Amino acid sequence: MSTSATNGYQPATEFDPIVIDSFKAYDIRGELGVNLDEHIAYRIGRAFAQILFQRYQAAVANQASDDMVNLQPAIVIGSDIRHSSEPLKQAAIKGMIDAGVDVIDLGMTGTEEVYFATSHYHALGGIEVTASHNPINYNGLKLVKEHSKPISADDGLAEIQALAESGQFTKDNQSGKLQLLTDKGAYIEHVMTFIDTDKLKPLKLVINSGNGSAGPVVDLLIDKLIQAGAPLEIVTLHHTPDGNFPNGIPNPMIEANRIATQQAVLAHKADLGIAFDGDFDRCFLFDENGEFIDGSYIVGMLAQAFLNKYPNEAIVYDPRVIYNTEAVIKNHNGKAVISKSGHSFIKQVMRESGAVYGGEMSAHHYFRGFFYCDSGMIPWLLTIELLAITGKTLSELVTGYIHAYPSSGERNFHLTTQDAPTIIRAIEEKFSVQKPTKSTLDGLSLNFGAWRFNLRASNTEPLIRLNIESRGDEPLLATKIQEIQQWLALQGAVPA
Repeated sequence: MSTSATNGYQPATEFDPIVIDSFKAYDIRGELGVNLDEHIAYRIGRAFAQILFQRYQAAVANQASDDMVNLQPAIVIGSDIRHSSEPLKQAAIKGMIDAGVDVIDLGMTGTEEVYFATSHYHALGGIEVTASHNPINYNGLKLVKEHSKPISADDGLAEIQALAESGQFTKDNQSGKLQLLTDKGAYIEHVMTFIDTDKLKPLKLVINSGNGSAGPVVDLLIDKLIQAGAPLEIVTLHHTPDGNFPNGIPNPMIEANRIATQQAVLAHKADLGIAFDGDFDRCFLFDENGEFIDGSYIVGMLAQAFLNKYPNEAIVYDPRVIYNTEAVIKNHNGKAVISKSGHSFIKQVMRESGAVYGGEMSAHHYFRGFFYCDSGMIPWLLTIELLAITGKTLSELVTGYIHAYPSSGERNFHLTTQDAPTIIRAIEEKFSVQKPTKSTLDGLSLNFGAWRFNLRASNTEPLIRLNIESRGDEPLLATKIQEIQQWLALQGAVPA
């Protein structure tokens, strides 16, 4: 084990109360120099470490369950490739060390590597410094506690915010120790357990890492696959990690950002296109025709694959687009469990239900075998295994879903004159005469039988998000998309 040294950041010796408004529902995300900088990262790191360490000490003193007592009193931390991530990480490390807690620096990582390392090292918790797909002038911190469990505003995040803002830190006479452990071997071995390499058949893959943190992990996985005899041909795109993002911020949810992957799939006559966001906790798939496959249909495909392997298991999904996923689960004798969208909510519901798999239309996929956490690497591995087992193309696997339950895809709107709650109340009133089935689990969902929509405020950005779907009626879907978008325009909601 080698030792890492923090940078030249020097924290204050006295801490006045401040307001930190970069805390969101289930992570921390802020604009650099506005509501996130090294001083704030230090305070967050110190508060996070102090609270987790005090919980650990109480568990040991009270001879609590092995769930806490057998932990290593250390916290793991990694960061993505953004130029601002390393300084923020070093400031957070300094805060944790000053709290008297040992720190394991994982180097440059994707978020799922922190999830893995938290459980693998039996750590008190973990931090990934990342802004994922947000603009270059943003960054953030994703936090987990022991056993890679999520931390949300209702379950610890508010406590961390309050302590970080107050600056009332305890003074520990002994500083924590810092180790640099960048080997990814155990993580790669674990991810590879999700597929049977003996079943793989010849495939050509285009993999677009978006100049984010995915490239090194993709290389390691490809090496393992080739060593196992997998007959794969790989075309890499925007593969080198580069914090300048010369090909744009890696966010395949933006249609313009899909073009390079689509063109490469067609040019190389590939069987599958794969793209990632900056911290690769999301995986986006393109079929052999270069068509982008909406995440909700991938959820249905993976749910079916898991239910074929594990009959009668629970599958968790979010309420934005549900028709296809619920039909797949019912037709394959699974247990349908709906959850509010967002990783901390999905993970909690998965743990409570023991679900084998959970998926969001936003391309987050969660796995019981991965500590109930999301991974961007496991989905494409499962997909190439599924293509081999079924002998079908990706388009053949999902076309039936798309025709049976067409959807609008997620549409985002900036709000110019009214806030999200006002618009949501107004649209509920607009449709109340039709007496739809209503759910407020996440924003507003109104189900009219032949079609439904979900309208919700973003948890991380100043946007309102709309999803519409129908039961096999594309003309009806088109009509409702036009109707609701025109109505939103009258409310001052401008397409993002």
